[in-house]
Amino acid sequence: MQLDQATQEQLRQWESELAEQYQAIVDQKLSLDLTRGKPSPEQLSLSDALDGILNGHYKAEDGTDTRNYGGLDGLPEAKQLGADLMGVNPANVLVGGNSSLTLMFQMMLTAHQFGLSGPESAWKNEGQVKFLCPVPGYDRHHTVCEQLGIDMIPVPMTDTGPDMDKVEALVKDDPRIKGMWCVPKYSNPTGVVYSDDTVERIAALGKVAGSNFRVFWDNAYAVHDLVDNPPELACVMKACQQNGTEDSVIQFASTSKITHAGAGVAFVNASEANLKGFKQFLGSCTIGPDKVNQIRHSRFLPDRAALMKHMQGHAELLKPRFAAVLEALNGAFSGTDLGQWQEPKGGYFVSFDTRPGCAKDTVRLAAEAGVKLTPAGATFPYGEDPRDCNIRIAPSVPSVEEVKGAMKVFVVCVKLASVRAQLGV
Repeated sequence: MQLDQATQEQLRQWESELAEQYQAIVDQKLSLDLTRGKPSPEQLSLSDALDGILNGHYKAEDGTDTRNYGGLDGLPEAKQLGADLMGVNPANVLVGGNSSLTLMFQMMLTAHQFGLSGPESAWKNEGQVKFLCPVPGYDRHHTVCEQLGIDMIPVPMTDTGPDMDKVEALVKDDPRIKGMWCVPKYSNPTGVVYSDDTVERIAALGKVAGSNFRVFWDNAYAVHDLVDNPPELACVMKACQQNGTEDSVIQFASTSKITHAGAGVAFVNASEANLKGFKQFLGSCTIGPDKVNQIRHSRFLPDRAALMKHMQGHAELLKPRFAAVLEALNGAFSGTDLGQWQEPKGGYFVSFDTRPGCAKDTVRLAAEAGVKLTPAGATFPYGEDPRDCNIRIAPSVPSVEEVKGAMKVFVVCVKLASVRAQLGV
């Protein structure tokens, strides 16, 4: 199907045929959900051994009674788990509660309202500040900025990461740009892995940016591989050390898509100066994190080898779901002008771009046919996709057969929305 080469008569015939197919789907009264990248029940069950793993032994390696107050930094063995996830020095890791998003919000709140290097470093002192957001990107990152009243500037995502020519130009030109969001490995939703050159250029931004610039480096999918020989991500902190910009990047990670999503452990990796400023904030709002959960995770995943073996179990459950999505897209759209997509080597999403102006209608049609998708525009700041084309597909929760069924609906909806747009109806 090549819409740009089709006659009006051909388009009308396709519209009639697709409308009939679509109505048959609606009549089935389906109820399928591809909206969020959550682990499936089968994935969650991989970590059920966490329950009872302590068997009454609550003492940490350093003698800490994990049932009691204190320990703002986190347990040493939990720091090591965070270091294993991010490939960093455990001495520069802080361990929090179950959510890395919470740590990101708290870190940005600290930088904006209180300053990571003292009150004079607070972003709010400079008036209306801005953050760079690679697009398409993670909607919850955008929500953090929106909640704090920080303006967002979209920058295009390329096959090697954010468009660094544009990033560097923007940062050099405007000192009120205080940072950038990054999901460097299997970026949400495109699945892009930042190239070594991109990592190096991001690490060097601190030398040209305005004061108190911070990159928020979200390692959400650092170990979430779907292939046997996964791409490797360069160590951003090593690059920062070489550039003398250690304060300019703050890393985050969690076990939310590794163990039990609602009862995981989250981590921050940052310079000594950034951690000092952050802990001053944390000390005012908590007496310490859940150390019992930290020690449970440390015993369940005692080293990098155990972590990676555990992730192989996740991959085996996810691979057929992603295969079902890609098989449907390749079968329906290869050789057509109806859309473009990436074939990710890891992560939780497949990013699909419809023809311009067709994403919202595709999502609407799918919803009316019983298949829920992430709202069109959600992957852009303020929910505004200027081309109305990006749709994020999240296949992890439904069964393989449900994914196949949902993708049949998706294919028909993309085609119908596209043909109608071409007809102008």
